[in-house]
Amino acid sequence: MFNLEELSLYVKICDINRFVDGSDLKKSILNNMSRLKKLQFYIRSTTGVLNRINIPSNEDIQYTFKDFHNNHIISYVDYFTDTQRGQCHIYSYPYTLNEYCKITNSFPGGLYKCVTKISLYDERPFEYNFFLRIAESFPHLKKLIIENMKPQNGKPKSDGNQNLPIIEYPHLITIDLTEAHLDYIELFLFDTKMRLSNNISVVAIYQALRRVTEKFTRNATSTHGKKLHRLNLVGKYRIPKYVKEYFPHTKICSCEFV
Repeated sequence: MFNLEELSLYVKICDINRFVDGSDLKKSILNNMSRLKKLQFYIRSTTGVLNRINIPSNEDIQYTFKDFHNNHIISYVDYFTDTQRGQCHIYSYPYTLNEYCKITNSFPGGLYKCVTKISLYDERPFEYNFFLRIAESFPHLKKLIIENMKPQNGKPKSDGNQNLPIIEYPHLITIDLTEAHLDYIELFLFDTKMRLSNNISVVAIYQALRRVTEKFTRNATSTHGKKLHRLNLVGKYRIPKYVKEYFPHTKICSCEFV
């Protein structure tokens, strides 16, 4: 192993007392692999936030990579006050993996052509421009998971979004909205500025979808219902007839739990 010339790492480390940074990689890898010419890595570490004063900033994390002269390193740090936890992403760029997890509002952007599956997580709302940035950064995205229960602050009114740029996810085929606020369900099912493919599968909580569709009476012509290939409803054992009538072109399945 010490004679390796190329090394790729994909690591997730949870519940440690500090973030993994460049100093750890230098000590564990660079100092022990003198022949290493190419290092590609993605590391996401999480920790409990006991004292935020002692938690490193993104600038602190970047400084630990000062000796990585042949690598473009991206990092970003988040602190989640509701759960009292911290998260740090560090990775080499260009990004070569096909999956990218727990993206937050701190995501610095870039182009990720290899990625087909992502999850979005934050305790701060995801605004319209964030989804636009995600669409631009992941042009080949196929599966999207949204974990955010905070409502949007800058939610555009139904008659006031004409000037907003169109968000396009041309290859997206699966959207998991089971842990998403109603605003994000509405964005992906009703917003006319959201362009999706013609073969979408959606996973959602039944009661949440019931509220967004106004008890399945909201004007269905404004939805992406015709593009909905499959709908998995969580929390409903039997699918009522009126739900099937509301989504007449969709295969609807039910499950009690995620």
